[in-house]
Amino acid sequence: MAALVRALSCQTGVTQWIAGCSGLLQTAAVPGRCRWMLCSIFQHLSAKDSLQPSEEKVGAFTRIIEAMGFTGPLKYSRWKIKVAALRMYTCCVEKTDFEEFFNRCQMPDTLNSWFLVAQLHVWMCLVRLKQEGRTGKYMCRYIVHCMWEDVEQRGKVMGINSAVLKEDLKRMVENFYAALFGYDEGILSDDHVLAAALWRNLFNRNCDDPRHLELLVEYVRKQVQHLDALSGEDLLLTGEVSWRPLVESNARSILKPLSPVYNDEGL
Repeated sequence: MAALVRALSCQTGVTQWIAGCSGLLQTAAVPGRCRWMLCSIFQHLSAKDSLQPSEEKVGAFTRIIEAMGFTGPLKYSRWKIKVAALRMYTCCVEKTDFEEFFNRCQMPDTLNSWFLVAQLHVWMCLVRLKQEGRTGKYMCRYIVHCMWEDVEQRGKVMGINSAVLKEDLKRMVENFYAALFGYDEGILSDDHVLAAALWRNLFNRNCDDPRHLELLVEYVRKQVQHLDALSGEDLLLTGEVSWRPLVESNARSILKPLSPVYNDEGL
């Protein structure tokens, strides 16, 4: 399996406008399906109007097309972002030592174990990119798209029956979004919550050695801090990320340096 992994690495005005349009829908002769879609859009916009981040002011038209599933204006061209997203996903699967994870964490050498380790690294990239506004979020979507394309291709090359592979992918999708929620909660909480998320999602509730959980909690914390220190512009344009080793003699050496402390004399 490990050899196969290596071989396959590849605001107010808007609110008033919405209210006016919503009233128009009550009297206009609009076809049923179109009417339902427009009502959903206006409800979505009304709910999100007060929640829009202050650093990203967007117009009503942008909100409408995004509510319909399209993408508004981005900082860079979609082609550049997709290339960077593919490269970032490649870094998740090519620069990660899966064999070391399997050996140190006593995980079975299977496609599912590979996916669980890969999704952990993908999640850490998503956390970092969501700090880069609309462009970062668009890049997140394409990274996830690349991941599912890769998982399906690996399953086919391994000779997994198409019906079985379809069911496996369905289960993986469900587990992936549950893992995202658990990891998000863990990274924002203390180490106990993060350890519980790793135990449920990475170890599939099958880990009796607390040292393995301690190792992975330390790994996630230092990787997230490492990614936070990377330039957002570089990530959006190149997609290049690197990973700290799973085991380090001094893991705290990669923490961000503390801000200088000055006395009253400015020294």
